Amino acid sequence: MLFQPDGQCRATRAVELTQHYPAPGRVEHDAREIWEKTLAVTRAVIDEAGGAEKIAAIGITNQRETVVFWDRETGEPLSPAIVWQDRRTAATCRDLKDAGNEPMVQAKTGLLLDPYFSGSKIGWAMANWPEVRAAGKRLAVGTVESWLIWKLTGGLHITDATNASRTALMAIGSGNWDDGLIELFGAPRGALPEIVDCAGRFGETTLFGAAIPICGIAGDQQAATIGQSCLKIGETKATFGTGAFVLSQAGPTPPTSRNRLLSTIAWQLDGRRAYALEGSVFVAGSLIKWLRDEVGLIGSAAETEALAHSVPDNGGVYCVPALSGLGAPWWEPDARGTISGLSFSTGKAHIVRAALEAMAHQAHDLKTAFAADGVDWKSVRIDGGMVANNWMAQDMADILGVCVERPKFAETTALGAAMLAGIGCGLFADLAAASVMRGAVESFEPAIADEDRAARLDGWRAAVQRVIAVP
Repeated sequence: MLFQPDGQCRATRAVELTQHYPAPGRVEHDAREIWEKTLAVTRAVIDEAGGAEKIAAIGITNQRETVVFWDRETGEPLSPAIVWQDRRTAATCRDLKDAGNEPMVQAKTGLLLDPYFSGSKIGWAMANWPEVRAAGKRLAVGTVESWLIWKLTGGLHITDATNASRTALMAIGSGNWDDGLIELFGAPRGALPEIVDCAGRFGETTLFGAAIPICGIAGDQQAATIGQSCLKIGETKATFGTGAFVLSQAGPTPPTSRNRLLSTIAWQLDGRRAYALEGSVFVAGSLIKWLRDEVGLIGSAAETEALAHSVPDNGGVYCVPALSGLGAPWWEPDARGTISGLSFSTGKAHIVRAALEAMAHQAHDLKTAFAADGVDWKSVRIDGGMVANNWMAQDMADILGVCVERPKFAETTALGAAMLAGIGCGLFADLAAASVMRGAVESFEPAIADEDRAARLDGWRAAVQRVIAVP
């Protein structure tokens, strides 16, 4: 995406990545495909801008916990990239938890012991992929922004503090890799990147005809938090993309959750960190993609809004989308998805509506946990590809019982990366100044009776309990 300093998106190019499912619970990408497709769409946008000399800076944002393994000498991947949704290390995490390690991990990282995070993925690759283990000093390991920066610059190996904070290898209080965590997960210390700020001049790429500096880096959810201008303590955003992620700004001190939420770094600028409380839902937009590609229930995501409107309610149908386990606040990696309450009166529209309703239901579970941690939401700023659906945005307001704000430009993850790049190259003095890029918003107010909301949530809780109770 190509942005002007006023926030207007001047050009965009996109192409889907192939997601591989080599076995149940395993999700992989081809790192070479990630690079080649990123290079192609970037080149197309730069050409539309009139050439590299017209570009002030590059900002990069990425799905945070996906991890890549490559050879420093050849610059080529050594294995598939293990995607954040991958659950192959569920047993390892359970064993570490049973051995009493989770309190230490949570205290140091703000995270829980779950295969979601990168550390156990890295340890698994070292133990199970001979080509990764045999690389020795040639091995480089990093999340996707590290991989892209290496390729763009020809060998710069860095990661920003937000992405590092999602590996379970970084102590978020100090902002440094932690030797005890590295040993716990069996990660190769020498293969890890240097941790840097989210904005600055980190190197440059000369692949597009003229030098362009790389000036902004953040994991996708932190970038969306910035793009939504959640700069004051308590301000909350919810991104509905492949998964769904809620972050509430917590200020300069790492928050502590007693309700299975995560403490994470919101951004790091000039060596100073701001923190957020986070709830992570593993399946959101990927559920609609599954209904389209694997089940054939819909031809496109755009159909879901009209289908949801076409029936007065869900007909007693509930969808618990645990296709990659259940995330916060349940953290049940072995849970599996269900569609329940089916009868002969159930139609396609009821199932699709139940899938959309699951977004608000999962968000309400998080709202309850955030409130128990002392951070109740007064309003929520939503974004991501799913929220173009007006029915879903209104349903979110109805079930959460608060005002839901949606920016006119919903791709706030890319916008946040652009804001950071603007700070890093000197276009903006700070995040407050960069917030001019956010633009206009529209609001959705609750419009459902209390008893109807309660009935929906009772049905959802019963459906979730059935999933959790399955051995």
